[in-house]
Amino acid sequence: MGRKSSSGLQQTATGLFFAAGLILASSSGACAQTAASEFFKGKTLTIGVGAATGGGLDTFARLISRHLSKHIPGAPNIVIANMPGAGGQIVARYLYNSAPRDGTYMATFFPSVLLAHMLKPDEKTFDPTRLQYVANARPEISVCVSRRDAKAQTLADLKTTELLLGGTTPGSQVVDYPAIETLLLGVKFRLISGYRGTRDIAAAIEKNEVQGICGISWSTIKVQYPDIMNPSHHAKVLLQEDLGGDKELNAAGVPLMGALAADEETRAVLGLLYAQNVLARPYIAPPGVPADRLAVLRKAFETLEHDGGAKADAAKMRLAIEPMTGADMQKFVEAMFRTPAPVVEKLRQALAKK
Repeated sequence: MGRKSSSGLQQTATGLFFAAGLILASSSGACAQTAASEFFKGKTLTIGVGAATGGGLDTFARLISRHLSKHIPGAPNIVIANMPGAGGQIVARYLYNSAPRDGTYMATFFPSVLLAHMLKPDEKTFDPTRLQYVANARPEISVCVSRRDAKAQTLADLKTTELLLGGTTPGSQVVDYPAIETLLLGVKFRLISGYRGTRDIAAAIEKNEVQGICGISWSTIKVQYPDIMNPSHHAKVLLQEDLGGDKELNAAGVPLMGALAADEETRAVLGLLYAQNVLARPYIAPPGVPADRLAVLRKAFETLEHDGGAKADAAKMRLAIEPMTGADMQKFVEAMFRTPAPVVEKLRQALAKK
């Protein structure tokens, strides 16, 4: 054999180290996948829901729970644990402070919980940027629904005619959206809060205890009132609480609340408020979940979108699964927390006055 030069030996060594690195990386990746697969086998995965049964968050979580397991290696059992209260803050604090950090627990709650920690820094109980974002099952458009016999029938009417709304607790969109819109846009909403969930408010609308609800997702309304677009229905979609709107509702001529914004600053404040629509159905893990297990959970949501059984089940419920990846959620939350200070301050002031 001929003798190799020192430079040749260096190149050979570098090549060997590089190849060994590839082998080790491949081996560690395979081990991580195996470890995650073995971990979930025989386990129970709990989805904490920060709302009462029957509402939009709960309905969607139960849909997800029926189909997600088969997309997780080891097919764990999935259970729902409702933990309503404080607009979702109770389950969010449990997630952050006490929930298991091994991949067996995630939670879904109103995205207003995340925004609250930007707008109420003195009350901050956890850091949303430290949470681990698994997926957002779908973006939503929030709407106002009113009885067809209410005196306020149009967007213009709301500037002069009172509409009596039902709400749950401060911190939920069905309280915060109408309260802030009243202050920013001068609409005449009068809110009666304290209802346990949106199902209870829907019953109150039917009994004419209140005339409507705002800050509720369009998909929730389609589940609770599947015939609401029929002119003979006792309720109607009065307006969309968004700057862009939903394709179906835009085609039906349902107006946008953002049309009442008097200037660009007000539109920017509404844009921050309505950013919650993008994160409407979040699934979030606590800090500290091992990266390989988090990756497994994220992948499960991505493949769920193409699951024929899940799609058929969702269609029966007049829903759709259109997941936003956990990585994209993380970027969106970080961008939200970079909102210019004057915009945040104006929304903070409106929230403090509500």
